[in-house]
Amino acid sequence: MAVTSKMRRRSTLFLLVFPLIAVACGSTGDGDSSPSDSVAESTADGETGSEDSVSLELIEPTAPDVTVSGLAIASGAALDGTPTPLVELTDLRSGGPPPDGIPSIDEPKFLDVDEVDFLKENEPVLALEVNGDVRAYPVQILTWHEIVNDTVGGIPVGVTYCPLCNSAVAYDRRIDDRVLEFGVSGLLFNSALVMFDRQTETLWSHFSGEGIVGELTGVEIETFPVATVPWGVWRDANPDGLVLGRDTGIDRPYGRNPYPGYDDVRTAPFLYEGEVDGRYTAKTRIVGVERDDQALGVPLFTLQEERVVAAELGATDLVFFWVPGTASALDANEVADGFDVGASGVFVPIVDGQSLTFVAAEDEFVDDQTGSTWNLLGQAVDGPLEGSALEAVEHVDTFWFAWSAFQPDTAIIE
Repeated sequence: MAVTSKMRRRSTLFLLVFPLIAVACGSTGDGDSSPSDSVAESTADGETGSEDSVSLELIEPTAPDVTVSGLAIASGAALDGTPTPLVELTDLRSGGPPPDGIPSIDEPKFLDVDEVDFLKENEPVLALEVNGDVRAYPVQILTWHEIVNDTVGGIPVGVTYCPLCNSAVAYDRRIDDRVLEFGVSGLLFNSALVMFDRQTETLWSHFSGEGIVGELTGVEIETFPVATVPWGVWRDANPDGLVLGRDTGIDRPYGRNPYPGYDDVRTAPFLYEGEVDGRYTAKTRIVGVERDDQALGVPLFTLQEERVVAAELGATDLVFFWVPGTASALDANEVADGFDVGASGVFVPIVDGQSLTFVAAEDEFVDDQTGSTWNLLGQAVDGPLEGSALEAVEHVDTFWFAWSAFQPDTAIIE
């Protein structure tokens, strides 16, 4: 795995009585809650952390080159022996739960497709495939946990979902010869999830996949393509796939939306204090791609109108697909009752060296060159190319304020 900065050896130093600097990304789950008035989630053992401090054992280091964890630095510790943070610490916003106050899923349990009886056709799931291992992670579960530490296709993977910026990203948890386990830090940066790893307590940006405070500052972790798609489409395309089940060991009202009304385009993002690029409102939905050190965004309303958008980013040809039929997870009290935002996929439109162009046909797509029919997941389901698949491209379905904050130089397709 490539890294972008030299990683430093970690000596063991924790702070005694770590001040609370966490952010309330969760809520009690009653139908009337919102991020701004939410309370801390219960931890797995039933304790809450909305106003608690965290006491960590102090272990005196024996080496002179002391590395202080990102969690400690964010609470006001000195930077002794640690790389300079990539963000201003004052830009890390606090709002409630402590680290792990929103519990990650560290021992995920999966169901076969025919065992799933709690998802409706239009409910969003995160679709991930690694080395032929195909899995779906229901957003109704991820919205309460935000991180799943999993192993997919033999590779340690972190599947993450940030409700406040409505984005999903999957990471390779390997850094050279060690495997990281991620947790929810309770902090936000530009209103987006900030993760921490339990091995070094470095803080990581969910949106960029980069260490931002702590020992592994500047290290970038690799990503896998993950798409937010409707359960019915994923199920029909992957009858032998695995689905994250509700047996998480933690009691949550799965299926309920703890952020009702959050994606109202007229409302402001939670704890976002930056200036919003005025081309769109803060919560205009964007499908964004970063590739070859360049960024490109397509407004959802453009995709909804066109259904297929061809583009070029760097040296890569891309095609964006969109189909209706996916509920917003951030609208109604029940996830399945959210208004229809549809779903997107982004692909390299080349099969066996042949470039393809596409037109929309009902809820599928047809290529002009062979007349083959393709689904939202980039799979040819009929015609001469049946059984082929397009190369999926990492992309995020997110809000404009988040995309423009993390990709200020983004190009836009109107």
